Amino acid sequence: MRTVAINIKIKKNVGSFKLDIEMQSNSKRIGILGASGCGKSMTLKSIAGVEYIDEGYIEVDGNILLDTKNKVNLKPQKRKIGYLFQNYALFPTKTVEYNVMAGLKGTKQENKKRAREMMEKFQIQGLESRLPGELSGGQQQRVALARIMAYEPDMILLDEPFSALDSFLKDRLKQELLEMLDDYEGIIILVSHSRDEIYQFTDELFVMENGKIVCSGPTREIFQNPGRVAAARLTGCKNIVSIERRDNHSFSIPSWDGDIYVDGYVPEDTKYIGYRAHGFIPVWGERAKNCIPCRLGSKADLPFEKKFFLQSGTDEEICWFVQQDMWDELEEKGMPNFLQIEEDKLLYLR
Repeated sequence: MRTVAINIKIKKNVGSFKLDIEMQSNSKRIGILGASGCGKSMTLKSIAGVEYIDEGYIEVDGNILLDTKNKVNLKPQKRKIGYLFQNYALFPTKTVEYNVMAGLKGTKQENKKRAREMMEKFQIQGLESRLPGELSGGQQQRVALARIMAYEPDMILLDEPFSALDSFLKDRLKQELLEMLDDYEGIIILVSHSRDEIYQFTDELFVMENGKIVCSGPTREIFQNPGRVAAARLTGCKNIVSIERRDNHSFSIPSWDGDIYVDGYVPEDTKYIGYRAHGFIPVWGERAKNCIPCRLGSKADLPFEKKFFLQSGTDEEICWFVQQDMWDELEEKGMPNFLQIEEDKLLYLR
């Protein structure tokens, strides 16, 4: 197994938007998570060489692709990077075989042989003469991957590869893609605004906001302890609220009318806490330690959970999501008087 590494520094101005990122990683499966318009796709296009860079440095697996200081800028076709676009970017009037061979530099006979190998690997043999419009979404994805893998790239860039698919097809194709790329030894960078895709696919995560990387680290650690408001929000935390730190072991939440006491240490730079919507414990009757008062604002009944949108000291909303195993108790007792916060589920944010 070869050692992999990326070292990327990119600066680019587009009107009032500024892309200014740094990424260093030794992981093979890398995710970039961010809201729409934060610069994720621009970053991928910059790495692939199809976007002009004002200033930067890109090194992949020891190979320098871009170094503006030393006037190095390899053309896209020289970078050995496979780019899987959202719509797969297949040639619509060309056959599957032609699409798979596109970009190969060997003789016609060599290219056909390589295309056959890839079509067998991705289980699209027998479709050689078909046009992309005659294929299912899954088959189109396989053709696009076969084309990428035919020329043995050092890196594969996945740009929101499932964004245009319905949920049923999306789940199936995600699993297929995982299986097809399982034995690929190069680097894969997945760009997405979907936390589920990022969590499922990647080992290391870079969180983007407004053209910058705001935090990075092992994917599961970032989800467990995001550290920053932007990362907490993007990893699915529904409750993010400002606090007033009192000392090393306590803080108040003015907008929730709550005082919280913990055995652990409250970091000095904590400005907010995050609390995931499934983490509250309902309390009926007397107020207990680390409880916040609540009253029902609105609710949404879904097939497998109930979503309650509550109010506390102010009009700031509290999201409380309840799984089926608690429905009977709620039906019997009614809405709780308080929601209790558990220390091990607190996210300290800045």
